[in-house]
Amino acid sequence: MKHINSWMMLILLSVAFFSCRYDNEEELYGDAICDTSNVTYAQTVKPILTASCYSCHSVSNANSFGSGINLETYSELMIQINNGRLVGAISHSPGYTPMPQVGAKLDDCSIEKIKAWINEGAANN
Repeated sequence: MKHINSWMMLILLSVAFFSCRYDNEEELYGDAICDTSNVTYAQTVKPILTASCYSCHSVSNANSFGSGINLETYSELMIQINNGRLVGAISHSPGYTPMPQVGAKLDDCSIEKIKAWINEGAANN
């Protein structure tokens, strides 16, 4: 009987241990928690572009890999925002070349953050 109690205790402890873990809110709730308030160029938009776009659309790579489109500087980025190509490309909208071409589409929250920043005036902040 003592052997069975030990096994039961081990099973209960294992269940308790493996069922208690930290979950990241984005993993749990997906896009439902995408915070688009206080979106800034320097803290929000530029890191997204750095991670997903600069391999082709940086000052050093734009002519070789990015069809001459540079997104690394604010002024160059504004050209693509003002002509609508940035949002069209990252949203994979009809009539635009979907970006990034090499790799997966940006996650919905990143796209929403960029759109929110643009809708708020796309300040260089």
